[in-house]
Amino acid sequence: MIYLDHAATTPVPGEVADTVRDVLVHQFGNPSSQYGFGREARALVGLCRETVASALGCGVERLIFTSCGTESDNFAIRLATWQGRHTGKHIVTTAVEHSAVLEPCRQLEQEGYSVTYLKPDKNGNITAAQVAGALRGDTVLVSIMLVNNETGCVFPIREIADVLKAAGSRALLHTDAVQGFLKVPFRADTLGADFISISGHKIGAPKGVGALYLGERVKNPRPMLLGGGQENGLRSGTEATAQLAGFAKAAELRRANLGPALAHMAEVKAYALEQLLAIDGVERVGDGIAPHILAISLTGYPSANVVEDLSSQGICVSAGSACHRGKASHVYEAMDLPKKVKAGVLRVSFGPETRKSDIDALAAALKKHRDTRFPML
Repeated sequence: MIYLDHAATTPVPGEVADTVRDVLVHQFGNPSSQYGFGREARALVGLCRETVASALGCGVERLIFTSCGTESDNFAIRLATWQGRHTGKHIVTTAVEHSAVLEPCRQLEQEGYSVTYLKPDKNGNITAAQVAGALRGDTVLVSIMLVNNETGCVFPIREIADVLKAAGSRALLHTDAVQGFLKVPFRADTLGADFISISGHKIGAPKGVGALYLGERVKNPRPMLLGGGQENGLRSGTEATAQLAGFAKAAELRRANLGPALAHMAEVKAYALEQLLAIDGVERVGDGIAPHILAISLTGYPSANVVEDLSSQGICVSAGSACHRGKASHVYEAMDLPKKVKAGVLRVSFGPETRKSDIDALAAALKKHRDTRFPML
C-alpha cells in the first residue's frame, strides 16, 4: 500500500503501539484510586501532560486533555461564548474551517448568534486585515485555523492576535492547530491564541485523544463535563491513560526528529509538485506552504472516480477532508474554483515515511487514469 493521506490520519509507530500496549496490560490502574497502583497511573498522566505541553510550548496548567480535535474545537467555542455572554453574540471565523468549527458556529446561529464567515482568496489564503474589518464591538470569538486541512495554507494567527490587541477587542482567539502541531513551527506561549486545539492521531498517536490549550485571558472556564473533577474540574471522566501515553510518546518521537522530518516532507512535496504538474491536465489548487499537504486537480476528471481507481491500485489519497465522507468540499467551493477544476481536486499529504518512489507511483497512476478514463463533460 502507498499511503499518501497523512492529513486524514497517520500510521502509529511501533514504539507508540508498544507504549500503549504496556499501559493497557501493566499500568491499567484508575488515576483517581488512592492506593499505590492508582497513584502510579496518576503520575503517568502527569508525565504525559508534561511531554505534550512541552511539545506545544506551554505550561502543564494550561493543557486540558480531550478525546480528539473535534472535542477541543467544540470546547473552545463554548468556553469563549460563555465568557463573552455579557459582551455580545458575534463570532468571526472562515468559510474554510474544519466542520468541527463550522458546525458549532451554525448551531450557535440557531441560538441567536451572528457569525461572519471570511472567504479566502483564489489561492486559499485569509489575511489579518480581513479579521480587522470584520471585528465588531460585540465580537466574542475569533476562530481561525492555523493550517487548512485541505489546501495546506498557513493562516497568520500571530498577526490576528496583534489585530485583536490593537483594537482593544475583548474577543477570545481560538485556532484549530490540528494540522499545525508538530507540522509547522509555533509555540503556544508566543502564538497569541487564547485557545489551541490539537489531536493525537495526526502525529502518530492512536485515535481517541487530543488536547486544548487555555491561555491566560481565559477566565473562570465553565466545565464541559461534570462528575469526578478530572482535568482541573473542566472535563470529568476517567483518564484514557493508554491513549495519553501513546500521545506523549508520539509527540516525543516527532519532536526529537522534527527538523529532519519537516525538511523531508518539504522535499517530497517539492518533488510531487514537479512530477504531478508535469502531467497534462493536472494543476495546483491553492498555494499552501505547510510541508505535508498538497492540493491538485486532474481537471475535468471527477475526484471520487480518481480516488476509487487509485485505491484499486493500492494508492491512498483523498478528495478532500476525510470528514466529508465523499461530499463536496466547502473549502474548494469557497475558493470559487472553476467547475472542472473543483470536480477534480485531490489532496495528497505526506509524512516522514513518504518516499519519492511513492510519488512516482502516484504520477504513473494519474497518467493512466487520464489516458483510459472519460473526463467530466
